[in-house]
Amino acid sequence: MDDPPCHAAFPPAPSGSGIDKESGGVMDYDVVVVGGGPAGLAFARGLARASQRGRPLKVAIVERQPREALAQPAFDGREIALTHRSIDTLKALSAWEHIPQNEVAPLREARVLNGASPFALAFDPRGGVHDRLGTLVPNHLIRRALFEVTARQEGLDLLTGASITALVADDSGAHVVLADGRRLAAPLLVGADSRFSFVREQLGIPAQINRTGRSMLCCRVHHEANHDSIATEWFDHGETKAILPLNGRMASAVLTLASEEIDRLCAMDPATLGAELTRRFDGRLGQMRVAQAPHAYPLATTWSRHFASTSAALIGDAAVGMHPVTAHGFNLGLRSAASLAALVVRAHGLGRPLASPLLLRRYEAGQRLAARPLYDGTNLLVNLFTAETPPARLARSASLRLAARLPGLRGGVSRLLLQR
Repeated sequence: MDDPPCHAAFPPAPSGSGIDKESGGVMDYDVVVVGGGPAGLAFARGLARASQRGRPLKVAIVERQPREALAQPAFDGREIALTHRSIDTLKALSAWEHIPQNEVAPLREARVLNGASPFALAFDPRGGVHDRLGTLVPNHLIRRALFEVTARQEGLDLLTGASITALVADDSGAHVVLADGRRLAAPLLVGADSRFSFVREQLGIPAQINRTGRSMLCCRVHHEANHDSIATEWFDHGETKAILPLNGRMASAVLTLASEEIDRLCAMDPATLGAELTRRFDGRLGQMRVAQAPHAYPLATTWSRHFASTSAALIGDAAVGMHPVTAHGFNLGLRSAASLAALVVRAHGLGRPLASPLLLRRYEAGQRLAARPLYDGTNLLVNLFTAETPPARLARSASLRLAARLPGLRGGVSRLLLQR
């Protein structure tokens, strides 16, 4: 099937890059990927299928971190709620088998609470083919698995410890200059370099950026009561709390508060922090004891005006940086990597340009269609459930009870979780 027409216009390539495209010593690739995080690695790994259709694609990944940090990423406190679609993607990339199965925890149900109200809105997979909504896996293990299957890929150069001083992407392709003087050129440039993307900025793509002034604390804890593989998220006055069930009597306790308050909690000794978490989580799982040191992350959301431009595309957080409350960010980023990789592999197999306007517009249209409802819906949820005015408190209580009376709505959300 030919690429469908799309009438969206790309932003013009910025002028005055200062890059001399005709100078010697240029390293030529088919694709240059900026960012060696999960999205960048998953995209590059997806390109390995091109070898089944002829010549392997020559790919460069440019990453500021040293190779050791990618090969053995440290535990960072984040537990990723993978959807069934994301697990299928990791299996297709041969990464799933590299994740220790004793670190994989089932997510069988999710509940949403509002303040001190005993009422809970529940989501579960009943009526579907799956026995769980999703699966929880530590972020650092997903990163490690993706590195293991990508690092030795045929035709791939992993340029670690490298920073970019200049880049431009126009009708002649993409041109990148590294701080050590190396020069890279490719028909396609892919930005996978975080929600504060340098690539996006250099391409002249504007983005909506919301720095919330709040931070998220993630802390693995041991606890006394059984969690029954149920994730609980509740919105209390001035804070958002979540329990993510891990294996055994262990969970990830997640708090979202003003950044100064999160900093204060992170400075506590383990015993004091355990007591504080027990209090904040209302003793729902009994006494909590800190299993590993907490990690804190400032919260910011981003939405790129475009996901593609001439000879370039954005994937992962460089395209959309989601609020973590609905746990869709990682899954959406993995979807963007898989979607773009599939289009590029197909074009390569058919002997077509890897960065044709039709290909890039098709990628952008599909990913925007997948991302926009999730992005807007998540932001609406956050705004409703964090507002402290009396009307907002009444509205969120009424919203939860109304949703509970609409089984079609609950079933639709559950199917969204199961399929995406």
